[in-house]
Amino acid sequence: MVVEKPGASSSQPVGDRCPQKQEPLGHLKKSKQQVADGFTVKAMMKNTVVRGPPLAGAFKERPTKPTAFRKFYDRGDFPIALEHDTKGNKIAWKVEIEKLDYHYYLPLFFDGLCEMTFPYEFLARQGIHDMLEHGGNKILPVIPQLIIPIRNALNLRNRQVICITLKVLQHLVVSADMVGKALVPYYRQILPVLNIFKSMNGLLLYFPSLLGI
Repeated sequence: MVVEKPGASSSQPVGDRCPQKQEPLGHLKKSKQQVADGFTVKAMMKNTVVRGPPLAGAFKERPTKPTAFRKFYDRGDFPIALEHDTKGNKIAWKVEIEKLDYHYYLPLFFDGLCEMTFPYEFLARQGIHDMLEHGGNKILPVIPQLIIPIRNALNLRNRQVICITLKVLQHLVVSADMVGKALVPYYRQILPVLNIFKSMNGLLLYFPSLLGI
């Protein structure tokens, strides 16, 4: 008969299991932090990190939509053609510009300010400058029809498009008498986007001619 010594079984671990040190529960609670949105019940709890507000996206560029100018040009409704010569690209008008219906064509060309792909962007912008140069008294009655295309171009919030639209507005104001005064009632539709970018002097880098350089 084997007699076990007292205290022998208590000094050795049973099987392969070894005693583990247990960390206090307070340490585990401090290491776990949850992220919550502001102004919620979770945001007021302990060990909670409040997530910051998302970006407003005021300077984010908006996607472009298919323009009526592209549709009409692809369909061959404009009396223009793209001409290449040693000096670069230019518009070849198939009719005299003075005989064009400005109520019909000028708003369509202004709609092309939203274009950013060749040749649509070149044809729209150069066509606008050609029509403003030869429009004379035909320009003033068309001003109300130009506001929505101008606003759509500015709302894209593309730096290059904004600068080109400003250049077009400069030409529009000096193209005929009383045009600047006719634009005053529509400032609320044109100026909000410009107010967002008023502090970004880097816009001038996209279009140095705005400075008269």
